[in-house]
Amino acid sequence: MAIKQTAGREQLGDFAPEFARLNDDVLFGEVWNRQDRLSLRDRSLVTVVSLMAQGLVDPSFEYHLISAKNNGITKSEIAEILTHAAFYAGWPKAWAAFRMAAKVWAEEPADEEGGRAAHERTCIFPVGEPNAAYAQYFVGNSYLAPISTEQVAFFNVTFEPGCRNNWHVHHASEGGGQMLVCVAGRGWYQEWGKPAQKMLPGDVIHIPANVKHWHGAAADSWFSHLAFEIEGADASNEWLEPVGEADYENL
Repeated sequence: MAIKQTAGREQLGDFAPEFARLNDDVLFGEVWNRQDRLSLRDRSLVTVVSLMAQGLVDPSFEYHLISAKNNGITKSEIAEILTHAAFYAGWPKAWAAFRMAAKVWAEEPADEEGGRAAHERTCIFPVGEPNAAYAQYFVGNSYLAPISTEQVAFFNVTFEPGCRNNWHVHHASEGGGQMLVCVAGRGWYQEWGKPAQKMLPGDVIHIPANVKHWHGAAADSWFSHLAFEIEGADASNEWLEPVGEADYENL
């Protein structure tokens, strides 16, 4: 997933246009996007520790904590990261960082003003409206936002924590299938008879036609992916049984 930042121009574009350009185009546009050299998860880890070491626990620190969470750093991992850094950066700085991290990794309510709002701040695509037309095929609440309706049509699909779709198959006699591009949060994808695999921002999932599968959010994270339907002959979707509760809880 490409990182795009506009905060520099929005907040300082008139006052300090060169600083805004360096922030948006170089720091985020180039450095953060060198994901072949360092993953988003590792860049978040380095950034959080660097800011904590300087005692910078302001809104920018909260932004990077939210990004770290959505880039796959878990509650137990951030606790260990900050504990380790405390011995080198300073105990009072760790206390201040822990107070903000505890808020970010707290259980988020699945509502408009809680977890969804925090998730939307980390996703460059809109969450959209409740996915009412397909609600019968989902456990939990999902949301759908059309991103493109021309040339290649695709949607941003967002799942609240714990939400997942039923097992299903994209049938086709030739071509067909689906492609998912993960854009925010943490989720799961699983094909029938195979282990589930984590989905993190930047991951791309290629789903062949006629393969039984499901996908959705992790139990403790909102999750968004772009969904591309691949053109195929005699294409149709078949919705099947829900994912077993015990199987999901054991992920």
